[in-house]
Amino acid sequence: MTTTGEDHVPARGGPWWWDRRRGAVLDVSLGVASALECAAEGVPFARDAGIPLAMGVVFGLLAGSVLVVRRKWPIAVVLVALAITPAEMGFLMGVVGLYTLAACELPRRIIGALAGMSFAGTLIVTFVRLRQDMAGDGVDLGNWFFAFAAIGSSLGLTAPPLLLGLYVGQRRRLMESLRERADSLERELQLLAERAEERAEWARGEERTRIAREMHDVVAHRVSLMVVHAAALQAVARKDPEKAVKNAALVGDMGRQALTELREMLGVLRSGGVGARAERASVPLAAVGVAAAAAASRAAEDGESSDGPCLSELDELIGQSEAAGMAVDLSVEGEVRLYAAEVESTAFRVVQEALTNVHKHAAGAKTYVRLAHRVSEIAMQVENEPPPEVSAASSARLPSGGNGLVGMKERVAALGGVFVSGPTDAGGFRVSAVIPAS
Repeated sequence: MTTTGEDHVPARGGPWWWDRRRGAVLDVSLGVASALECAAEGVPFARDAGIPLAMGVVFGLLAGSVLVVRRKWPIAVVLVALAITPAEMGFLMGVVGLYTLAACELPRRIIGALAGMSFAGTLIVTFVRLRQDMAGDGVDLGNWFFAFAAIGSSLGLTAPPLLLGLYVGQRRRLMESLRERADSLERELQLLAERAEERAEWARGEERTRIAREMHDVVAHRVSLMVVHAAALQAVARKDPEKAVKNAALVGDMGRQALTELREMLGVLRSGGVGARAERASVPLAAVGVAAAAAASRAAEDGESSDGPCLSELDELIGQSEAAGMAVDLSVEGEVRLYAAEVESTAFRVVQEALTNVHKHAAGAKTYVRLAHRVSEIAMQVENEPPPEVSAASSARLPSGGNGLVGMKERVAALGGVFVSGPTDAGGFRVSAVIPAS
């Protein structure tokens, strides 16, 4: 992984406008070399101009030292080099100034204009000085020779630094662009990793909720019936030994069924947990999003493919409640047909949990279970009358965790259905649900 964009910004460890100390050392060294060059070239300039030699040397030193500010004011450096070109001074400053100008972030028209001025100035000065020198020696080679020599010298002093500066500047901008893209890509990857972690956490939360709901539905109903039968067994143990033996057998059967279902569920959880840990250990950070999506998909597929209860088991479910002393009236409307496994499982669980709530809160009350098979949906309703004042089952005092209605509503809502529950005007309680058939 690359570092962030802030890490790529160079630390300002140099004085004034320099970012680094080695840049300051390089510019000062170039400035000193340019000043010495201009000072040496100021001697013949002072003789030709008829001024004191000291003045020519000082002028050269001052003009050449301008190269120190080439990074901050490259245009000023090039203009000073153009100004002292007629005095045949500042060749180093002109070359370095053009390179710096071409490499910096300036409009191309400004670079082209200053480069053209530098080429023209060098061309004119070279042409004039060659003619003067050749005329002084008494040699006449023709203007075409002087023009050719001036053009070659001007191109040699202007084109290489200009082209090199353009190349370095373009490469620098390309590297900055690639660095920005890498930083942007890293930020996107970090954002994707955070989102993937959120999706994985959401998937884990959904799986925990589903497991809690399944365990509640599986255990609560059978344990509630066991408690009801145990209370009835206590009440009739002395009066009716045969009924007591029958109730004891029912309690044993339900306990064994509850243990079997718990053992199967815990086995699935244990095997799934090992696989999940191995998978999490083998999945790299960049594939967290794919792993989270796959985990959510597998959770959904496991829920669909598991052998859950179906509506054909309603008779057995109601028979268990009747054996516990509850009067249940079952009515079925419409043509009975098969539904998706998840739809049948949800419908069965709704009826099962509603009957469990009757055992808990209205023991001994008569209950009506209505099931309606419609064209595009299946509807169910469980309604109980007010509980009697005193009954053998009411002494069971079944605890309630308050999760039954919440679990039923979550199951129905997950399939796009509607769930309604509440007390009736007669003092009982009604649970209604409508689930789409497809």
